Amino acid sequence: MKRAWILIALSVLVVGLPAVKPQASPSNDSNPNAPIYTQDGNLKFPANYREWVYLTSGVDMSYGPAMNMGHSMFDNVFVNPEAYKGFLQTGTWPDKTMLVLEERKAGSKGSINKNGHFQTGEVMGREVHVKDEARFPGKWAFFSSDEGVTGKLLPTDMDCYSCHAQHGAVDTTFVQFYPTLLEIAKKKNTLSAAYVKEESRQADGDKKKQ
Repeated sequence: MKRAWILIALSVLVVGLPAVKPQASPSNDSNPNAPIYTQDGNLKFPANYREWVYLTSGVDMSYGPAMNMGHSMFDNVFVNPEAYKGFLQTGTWPDKTMLVLEERKAGSKGSINKNGHFQTGEVMGREVHVKDEARFPGKWAFFSSDEGVTGKLLPTDMDCYSCHAQHGAVDTTFVQFYPTLLEIAKKKNTLSAAYVKEESRQADGDKKKQ
């Protein structure tokens, strides 16, 4: 009889306990757009990058000898919002920054357009510049993604690494081509010594030509 009462008491106790809800998987609420990598060390390309902060566009820009492609091309640059807010505060890029370069074919004949160029729907290429201090020896790495699904890690001996390191205005990035952020970097005094020297040399050369 005692055993029956014990079982009844336990049943009442269990029924009276609140239901335990399953724990949700942890998420990075502070930076939901942080880089995510595949098992083989490549990058999961951020599909929503066009919802990020737009920084600038260039037309037919080239850091080396010009190539005759038979058409013009736009370069559009986007950055994850968390990195953008960090730059506004400090004048430099925080860890887990992701800059996406989107290359789009330019069109000239379409609709009512008579002169100049407009961007078409044809994406010619995509690159991502990622800052991950714990993962990469040089803090930054480049990924190329033609299909927009996976970004392939580019070897560190490629020219893009040395070019950005030698000429980048802020933290190896070409902030000199991002007009609104360049002014912030000047105010925060975060311009690289190499860029300042390069700009001074170019200004002196321009004065001599006058």
